[in-house]
Amino acid sequence: MRHRKAGRHLGRDSAHRKALYRNLVTDLLRYERITTTDAKAREIRPIAEKMITLGRRGDLHARRQALSYIYDRYVVEKVFDDIAPRMADRPGGYLRITRLEPRKGDGARMAVIETVDYHEAIEVAQAPSEVAEAEALSEAEDGDEVAETEDTLDIEDDVEDEVEEPEADHEEAEAEDEKR
Repeated sequence: MRHRKAGRHLGRDSAHRKALYRNLVTDLLRYERITTTDAKAREIRPIAEKMITLGRRGDLHARRQALSYIYDRYVVEKVFDDIAPRMADRPGGYLRITRLEPRKGDGARMAVIETVDYHEAIEVAQAPSEVAEAEALSEAEDGDEVAETEDTLDIEDDVEDEVEEPEADHEEAEAEDEKR
């Protein structure tokens, strides 16, 4: 019986399980959304939330604690500089687990674990590119960009011509091989 035995073993020894958790937490904080099994998502949620809480603290000791667990230092920078400020007004509950249909191969229950503001973060990340496109269109109305675009089209035509020439050489080589 497993009375008073907390946690899931996931069919792994302790070193393998710890490495698995560290990998999953690192990827979760890097991409802010991962798909994994329901049991793994439930196990890494408190660990990842602790890392975000360390990021909210923001001091040197918290950063070193996060670096001791997360494999990639750039992910730690992202947690402290990007994710933690977004979560500053939340008292906890930084992650959401959404269950999916079972996996086709073995029927394992699947889940998506993501930050609660995942969609808002994606919109903010895409917004600068939309602003840049709007600025490019406004500059194109001036006429300067139109001329550059026509030059670009001429360059693309030249590139296509260069691509077609090796094919012609290849056909000539095949014709010579057939003659031999």
